[in-house]
Amino acid sequence: MPTFTYKARDTSGKAVRGTMEAATKEGLIDKLHKMGYMTTNIAETRAGVRIESWFENFRPVGTDDMILFYIQLSNMIGAGIPILAALEALSKQVANKRLREAVGSAARSIEGGDSLSQALTGHPRIFPKLFINMVKAGEASGKLDMVSLRFAHYFERRVDLQQKIKGALFYPAILLVAGVAVTLFIVTFIIPQFVDIFLKSGIRLPLPTLILYQVGVGIKRFWFLAFLFFIATYIGIRFYVKTKNGKLKLDRLKLKVPIFGYLHRTSALSGFARTLATLTESGVPILQSLDVTKNVIGNEVLGLALESARVAVEKGEKISEPLKVSGEFPPDVIQMISVGEETGSLDKMLNKIADFYDMSLGYAIKKLTTVLEPLFLVVMGSMVGFIMASMLLPMFDMITVLKR
Repeated sequence: MPTFTYKARDTSGKAVRGTMEAATKEGLIDKLHKMGYMTTNIAETRAGVRIESWFENFRPVGTDDMILFYIQLSNMIGAGIPILAALEALSKQVANKRLREAVGSAARSIEGGDSLSQALTGHPRIFPKLFINMVKAGEASGKLDMVSLRFAHYFERRVDLQQKIKGALFYPAILLVAGVAVTLFIVTFIIPQFVDIFLKSGIRLPLPTLILYQVGVGIKRFWFLAFLFFIATYIGIRFYVKTKNGKLKLDRLKLKVPIFGYLHRTSALSGFARTLATLTESGVPILQSLDVTKNVIGNEVLGLALESARVAVEKGEKISEPLKVSGEFPPDVIQMISVGEETGSLDKMLNKIADFYDMSLGYAIKKLTTVLEPLFLVVMGSMVGFIMASMLLPMFDMITVLKR
């Protein structure tokens, strides 16, 4: 049976693409129509090894691939398609090879008698623990389609938040890297040539020129030692951070660093509220929800506070009390969680907390960008000015000598 590549659009208008076997093009169009897709392009794949197919083996599973998978799974289950049939269809049309293989493996596990949550557990690098726990709750409540769609929205929001942070830091990072690269080039290659000319002319080197010259000579002679030092330091820090004590100290430092500590804390609080809200909305028990949230929040200090909250809830107490005692959660978060517990609307309050901190993070990122850009320009200007001074001062002395 021939294999076709296709492009189509789902009911929401999103573009999808993939491969699927069918007897004819018309048969494939009919299959896609039954799955709720409008076909825009179909082409039969030819036999042979393609370069893009070889590169596909190394392509990581992207966030776009996962969001589309969650939405498609929700749509198909909501349309009444059995889970096994839905996964088999998705395994043939998912564009990413690694995700396609994982979905196919999950389909085979379900065929062998496993539930969807059990089948997904075998692929922890692709399907996060948060999604697996939500699927388990969805299986128990019979609302698997709603759970999958809810997680897609959650995942999309978290990715969008991460992209905002990366986007805000991208331009300053480019300025820093470019500035350091140009400075190293000037110090190691340009300055030594000028210094040779000055020394042959009998010009006494001023202090700025002498400093840059010695730095350039040191870099050219001992660059490999500096490289080995940085590599050893990086490996040592990575090894230490993997220990429990090291991770705790690093996360505590992240929360205390000026400016960036506020960003990290705000992002972590938003993630905590959004994750816990999504889990409780999906019907996951509160103790299990706190366990999952602690593991995905991304900060060991806040994770310890959540562990205390879990112990307290297990004893019949409220979540808000141990969070207040920890001192790591702002008073407004504690107050809103307390109100949510008393009124039975904890998930709604958590969503409001997440929305507020998402908005606060957006404002903080804009403010950071407006501060960092001129700051980096000042730093770069100072570096250029120092380099220019180190080159011009000896030139003035040379001109004075020539006039004599």
